[in-house]
This record gives sequence, C-alpha cells and structure tokens, in this order.
Amino acid sequence: MTVIAHISDLHVSNNAFDDEVYLEVVNQVNALEPDMVIVTGDITDHGYYSEFHKATEYLSMINYPLFAVPGNHDARNVGYETFEELIGERSWVLTKDDNLTVVGLDSSGPDVDKGHIGRPQQLWMENELDKSLNNSNFSIVAMHHHVIPVPKTGRERNVLSDAGDILQSLINHDVNMVICGHKHVPHLWRMENTLFINAGSVSSIKLRGNDKNSYNTYHISDNHIDVILNHINGEKIFLGKFNRDQL
Repeated sequence: MTVIAHISDLHVSNNAFDDEVYLEVVNQVNALEPDMVIVTGDITDHGYYSEFHKATEYLSMINYPLFAVPGNHDARNVGYETFEELIGERSWVLTKDDNLTVVGLDSSGPDVDKGHIGRPQQLWMENELDKSLNNSNFSIVAMHHHVIPVPKTGRERNVLSDAGDILQSLINHDVNMVICGHKHVPHLWRMENTLFINAGSVSSIKLRGNDKNSYNTYHISDNHIDVILNHINGEKIFLGKFNRDQL
C-alpha cells in the first residue's frame, strides 16, 4: 500500500494564509504517516522571497518526503528563481519501489496566471512516461494548472493553453492519475483510464461560497485506489474506489 497526501494552494503571505488551519493540516498529515506528500503549487501568494522563506519553515514541519511543483502565484516577482533556490527543481521525476512513477511538471510562467507546459517539457514528460510504461509502473503526473475545466469555478480562464496536446499525451501514455490544484475547488474527473483529480486550497482564505479548506489522500494498493477528500474539521468524503485493472 502506498499512501500519498496531496496538498495545494497554501498561499503563504501576510493576508491570504491561515496559519492555524495549516498547523492543523500538519498534525493530520503527520498522523497519516504517508509515503510522500505532493504539493501542487501556489505555495506563496506573491512569489516574494520572504514568503518563500516562511513557506520553507512551514513545509519543514511535515515529517515525510515532500515534493512540490510551482503555481502561477509562485512565479510572480522572479519567484521561479526563488522556488529553485529554496524549494527545489520545478520539474522532476521520482520512482518508489520500482513500481510507482511520479512526474512533476512546471505549468507556471513569470507573472501570468494562465498555465502552459510547452513542447520541450511535454517531450521530456513523454520520455519519462515511456519508461514508466515499459516498467509497468503505476503513474502519476502532478502540476498546478488543471487540464480539464473544473465545475463551479466560474468562467474558464486559466486552463492550460496547450491542454489538448497535454491531454492527448497523458491519455496515450495510460497515466493512472493526474493531480492538480489552482482552482481551490476539489473535484475528480475520469477520462478513458485516467483519473484527473483537483485538490482544494489547504490553507488559503480564498475560498468559494461555503467551501472549506481541504486536502486529498490517495491509498494505492495492488488492486485498487481509494481517493479521499479531507476537510480540515476532520470530515472525510470518499470520492471513489477504483480498480487498478480498469485504469
């Protein structure tokens, strides 16, 4: 069993970040004892160096391996350089136990809200996914921007500008899960044999309607995948159990 905690959209700042909520998340995630924690962007609100510096302190409170990709807010104010200095590489690949591959993509651009993967990064992703397919690995692709529009998020403005090309690559490579953030609304789509899962905002005050801060957890066994939405108040919503032989 592999357990993954998926958090997104912290928005560390002086006015958009709820530190009490985040500290509760830290307690819950550490109690879960996940194999890894994946952060899908917008760690900061403005990309300022001081925000990134504070964010590294908050992220270090999580006691399990953590991997992050940047969001559009992180790329503001030369934040894409600060991300690499204080957080790590903006695109990366990791394997676990020779049977799980996670590819992290940078969908952000300097001082723009829209997302874009770009042809060079797409080709790199396809090469890594080819290796995953050859090894029959379970595959996950993580990025900030959503590939498929998310319901109840208003007028669509910020889906990937090259969403069609990226979607085709993901489907053609039989990716099992694509995990994103950005819209602050949790949701799950299934297309072909791929799950497209969005996380809500884990600690931002920028929430729609009566939405609550939340994060996702994924329990991946040899036979099935459990997808769980976790509200900060302890409420858990079971988003689905999926048989691996059908993905």
